[in-house]
Amino acid sequence: MKLHEFQTKQLLADFGLTSPRWGIAITRGQAEAIATGFAASKYVVKAQVHTSYRGRLLGAHVVDTPEEAGRVASELLGRKLAVDDGGLSAQMIRRVMVETAVGSKNAIALSLFVDPSTADIIVSGYDRDGDSNSSGLVRAHSQQLNLGTGRMFPEYEVVLLAVRLRVPDNTRTAFTALVDGLLRAFVEYDASRIEIDPLAIMPDGTFLALSARMVIDDNALFRQPALLALQGTDELELSAQRHQFNYLRLNGDVGLASNGTGLGLATLDMVRAANGRPANFMDIRATATSVDIANGFELILDDPNARSLLVNVHGGGMQPCDVVADGLDIAMRRTGRSLPTVIRLAGNNAEFARGRFKSFSCPIIDCSDMWSAAEQAVAAAS
Repeated sequence: MKLHEFQTKQLLADFGLTSPRWGIAITRGQAEAIATGFAASKYVVKAQVHTSYRGRLLGAHVVDTPEEAGRVASELLGRKLAVDDGGLSAQMIRRVMVETAVGSKNAIALSLFVDPSTADIIVSGYDRDGDSNSSGLVRAHSQQLNLGTGRMFPEYEVVLLAVRLRVPDNTRTAFTALVDGLLRAFVEYDASRIEIDPLAIMPDGTFLALSARMVIDDNALFRQPALLALQGTDELELSAQRHQFNYLRLNGDVGLASNGTGLGLATLDMVRAANGRPANFMDIRATATSVDIANGFELILDDPNARSLLVNVHGGGMQPCDVVADGLDIAMRRTGRSLPTVIRLAGNNAEFARGRFKSFSCPIIDCSDMWSAAEQAVAAAS
């Protein structure tokens, strides 16, 4: 499980890793406000995607003013960035990190990973300003890790690594403490990789992580419930979990709402078969109340790409169709926005819910079968 840079820096700060001042923005205004608050001479705006190649792929930009930070953020947010982590793909940029730019004449790189052939933890590094052959390795068998003393390697081995990396003498103590902290974090979070690159060496003998990434072992996630909550989710999707529904943002223009995973996936397939593109996907759980469902419909209505809404519901004992209708009514009143809505209802209270939908102040298309509903929703969006 890969973590974003800002998540990595947040977690590792508790283990002694320091970074330049930073903040996270999801809008142009937020990015500009963050930069204004820092009052620095230069700023770095970074796309937050799961890759270690942001700079090479134009996902990181150095700017001079808060206004430029806002402009770059607006250009990045909502676009797709090509990444190359074992296979070329594209990821949607949903947030950017705005960070104070730090200049340093001396920097190194540190990497912690597991040797799969020996189950050892390896700490490696190289001098980014000089000869890559100066890299050093520190190796320890997992059964020898001693978290009780706070140190996993003998100090002389860490000092030897510092010598190989040509770390200045006045930073050796700070370097030893940093390596110890990263090793403790590696074990505590069940990491499979931590990378700090570049790690700037400041004139006062301190270190600043200019970029960082961490990967968690998927097989150990049952021990990391706090980290599991970050897996493949963002703020909207985490909010959905709290309100008894599953939510996924896509890149089309037809909003989808259904109850039950099987029915939801079938609805998604129907829309694609009708040459449509889903904008999002909401799977309503059987325990969701009308207020919970309203939160889900608000996410759909707040999606600027959604141009129609398809509600495909089969009412059951725990959740009759009118509860879903009430949820949409609440959401439209809260947001002040409506969409052309296609409904396909069956099961408990279906007829009553039809009457509720038809009282809404938005166009309602009532379909008797799923295929007709999918075709009508695609047509309404276009």
